[in-house]
Amino acid sequence: PVPGMVVDRPGLSDRGVAAPVTGVVVGIARVPGDAVRPGGVLFTLKVLSEALHLTQTDLFKSTQDIALAQAQRKRLVASAGAVAEARVIEVDNQVTRLEVAVNAYRQELLSRGFSPDQIDAVAGGKFVREVTVAAPPRPPGVSLSVPGSGGPPEPPAAFEVQELKVDLGQQVQAGQTLCTLANHQLLAVEGRAFRDETPLLERSVREKWPVEVDFQEEATADWGEVKQTFRIRQMSNAIDPLNRTFAFLMPLANESRVVDDEGRSLTLWRFRPGQRARLLVRVEKLDGVFVLPADAVARDGPEAFVFTQNVNTFERRPVRVLLQDRQQVVLANDGSLPLGTYVVQGGAAQLNRMVKAGGASGTPKGYHIHADGSLHKNEDEGK
Repeated sequence: PVPGMVVDRPGLSDRGVAAPVTGVVVGIARVPGDAVRPGGVLFTLKVLSEALHLTQTDLFKSTQDIALAQAQRKRLVASAGAVAEARVIEVDNQVTRLEVAVNAYRQELLSRGFSPDQIDAVAGGKFVREVTVAAPPRPPGVSLSVPGSGGPPEPPAAFEVQELKVDLGQQVQAGQTLCTLANHQLLAVEGRAFRDETPLLERSVREKWPVEVDFQEEATADWGEVKQTFRIRQMSNAIDPLNRTFAFLMPLANESRVVDDEGRSLTLWRFRPGQRARLLVRVEKLDGVFVLPADAVARDGPEAFVFTQNVNTFERRPVRVLLQDRQQVVLANDGSLPLGTYVVQGGAAQLNRMVKAGGASGTPKGYHIHADGSLHKNEDEGK
């Protein structure tokens, strides 16, 4: 058993959104907790950058100069013979230089968050005074369906606004972080182990053994069984100097539900960063043994017993325990339990106390205990 925790997957789960230009925040379209699609509007900025205004002016002027130069070329070609050919070549070179400048201005505006339609409008003389900041594209590797649900339609949103970094009316600089977006569809389960447990974990990695993860969920959550298989994919090569442990990670594909709250979409995730978990890492393989629930074995000092059932009779059988944890117990196949024997799966400790008490008290209704210590069903109850 190893303690674990659900964590963000580095490079995939969280990301910041930066201001493309220097400006003033005049609109906030999403607040923390809101879901947003890729390309959805997050902020509106009033442009204050002089360089950006100058770029728009230069783009408009260069576009108009190209139109004038092309008109001049048409007149020169129409008056063939009246002017030298060198004059036409000079005009062509001027158009080429202007087209290069226009392309550079367009690329600069694209990098600042302008859309192609907005750039075309600037070239036509309609300058942009405000720009919108949109959510980035979907993270690579994110599935279009909810894991373990048989492939339903794509979730309505890929991101959730996690934290706002600015307020309305605040002036921001180009490159300043405006908000933090979270995508909880691709997470990880982080386990922490001590240095002396390294060989056990390394063997689990080499043998590609699955790791059992208990998220300690309530039965009323109604999420269903976790269908994915967990394996250690990454082991840290550094030990934390504070707690003397090292981390190992296992990818976790999250599940979600979308709730419509008066037109506002809320995404409810099954697993959340910071959620505690309990990991059971396989470190050894035992062949030719019996595996029973932990509650099937009773302890009496150094001895261990199970109860076998023969029709309506329960008998106590001594066994040798090889390994035991909170959920399972491993018994040696040494002949004490022949194959095909029916074994009581739970309540062994209670049965053992009843046997030791000789049936004086604690005998369940419908049962009785013989002098040899065996527990029997009453005939009427058996019918």
